[in-house]
Amino acid sequence: MKVIIAEKPSVAREIARVFGANTKKDGYLEGKGYTFTWAFGHLLQLAPPQEYGFYGWNIRNLPMLPQKFKLSVRKVKTKDGIVEDPAVRKQLDIIQRLFDEATEIIVATDAGREGELIFRYIYYYLKCKKPFKRLWISSQTDEAIKNGFRNLKPGTEYDTLFNSAHCRSQSDWLVGMNATQALSISCGNRSVLSLGRVQTPTLAMICARYLENKNFVPQQYYQVSIQLDKDGQVFKAISAKSYKTKEDAETILEKVEDIASGFPNGGHITSVEAKPRKEPPPLLHDLSSLQQEANKKMGFTAEQTLGILQNLYEGKLITYPRTGSRYIGDDVFAGIPELISKYKDHPEFGKQATFLTGHKLGKRSVNAAKVTDHHAILPTGEPAYQLSGDRQAMFNLVVGRMLESFHQECIKEITKITIESGSTFTASGTVISSAGWRSVFNEADEEKKDEENASLPKVKRDENLPVVDKVLLEKQTKPKALYNEATLLKALETAGKEIEDDELRYAMKDSGLGTPATRAAIIETLIKRDYIKREKKSLLPTDTGLAVYNIVKDQRIAQAELTGSWEKRLEEIRSGASVNEFQEEIRTYTRSITQDLLKSELKVAEPHQPIK
Repeated sequence: MKVIIAEKPSVAREIARVFGANTKKDGYLEGKGYTFTWAFGHLLQLAPPQEYGFYGWNIRNLPMLPQKFKLSVRKVKTKDGIVEDPAVRKQLDIIQRLFDEATEIIVATDAGREGELIFRYIYYYLKCKKPFKRLWISSQTDEAIKNGFRNLKPGTEYDTLFNSAHCRSQSDWLVGMNATQALSISCGNRSVLSLGRVQTPTLAMICARYLENKNFVPQQYYQVSIQLDKDGQVFKAISAKSYKTKEDAETILEKVEDIASGFPNGGHITSVEAKPRKEPPPLLHDLSSLQQEANKKMGFTAEQTLGILQNLYEGKLITYPRTGSRYIGDDVFAGIPELISKYKDHPEFGKQATFLTGHKLGKRSVNAAKVTDHHAILPTGEPAYQLSGDRQAMFNLVVGRMLESFHQECIKEITKITIESGSTFTASGTVISSAGWRSVFNEADEEKKDEENASLPKVKRDENLPVVDKVLLEKQTKPKALYNEATLLKALETAGKEIEDDELRYAMKDSGLGTPATRAAIIETLIKRDYIKREKKSLLPTDTGLAVYNIVKDQRIAQAELTGSWEKRLEEIRSGASVNEFQEEIRTYTRSITQDLLKSELKVAEPHQPIK
């Protein structure tokens, strides 16, 4: 009997259906010579401190550095205390029996780092010695599942993936358990003050931005705005300089020569620059960019987005969502024309899908070297029926981005007019001559500034135009905006470095904080622990979060770049780098941070006021 183990029951049932196996048993299905069983996510975890003899929260136990980590059955809270989850124990017993009877084991957990960890922990906990094969698929369609089973890989090919996942798990335990106990003990055990390898630098980023915003002192400045008339078309120009005092700006205002027709000079055109600009289509979505997009457009949290995407994936409508790649290989690109043609009847995108079916497709998102475990998120071409509002909106983001990414460039003409009227003024405007990829969602260019004109008239150098209005503008410098989920996710990709360019930011993804699949959980963990809160669209620290930040802000545990470098090391382990070197580095760091935190004192921050 061949045993197939999936990450969750719904996936096991779907694979069993493809095989035509429909006999239900307790904890598995069977038929056609196969049994199909499942985990419920993480059934096992690294054992808690007491299982190594570290009882209670005692300074003599620190730092806790187990020579060999143990695995422990997932626990639940009951009226009798924290005990093994009986459902998990029952399922492990079922899996053990099936493994003992198996002639072959096939791993069908999610094809990624955590999916590999879930299976390997079960495999090693049950002391199974049988060889196993790996199913590695990016889509849940029937054809993808069948093709995946035709191309099973030896399980040993994914040993380095497990090594990376195991090192991540161990480092989170070492840093999290020791730092949390050290800080809590040093502050008198008044409460559990949780720290973590990734959560703490994320908290630090949110707190630092909040304090920078709160302590920002706005500077007043002034500009002058004029309106000019060209054959009945009025447009706006702004003074080229800003002025620190109102008196200086009023002097410029008075110098504006023409407020009505009949005056000799008015606004004198000194130059007209019209430059064409080609705006390339955006890259395909990975999980992180899609979470950012869904937060900006629909207000979804990162966790909501991941949940909806997982649902669409299991419903066979999109490819694997927990990907960190925004590219596809040439093999996938070969099927894109046919895939696009399947959306010609889409109520929102049908026109653009029809257009692309007859045109050469762009290849900006095609680069096999930048595809890691999974390619960028794509629709599968399967028909979508009666989706709920949230699922339909998310599905449309995936389909729409596919059409954008293979569309033509957006061609604009950016015009800048320089005018003299007692001082120098500039008028700018952008005219889209060929919308290209921007026609998919038909959205305005986000780069347009308030000072830009929707359109500019045709004017010539040395032309004089009447100034029909003038006004003094009072402005203030603004602080950096508070983080929301979209901007925080973008910052986590680059360990806090502010990089707007998609491709440059993507190049840093291996040095970011966490992974696309874990960042949503980081945010939710900080909220659950009352370190941060959502206030409207912003993420703000709580008083507890600020208090913890004040203790650790100068410690290495709060440094985003350090943690980002560890994430890069984990990816290098995935490629075969030394496990022992990384483990020893983490142990050395754990000793250091534990000693530093034992010297800390908790100073509760002043309650903060909401920012208007």
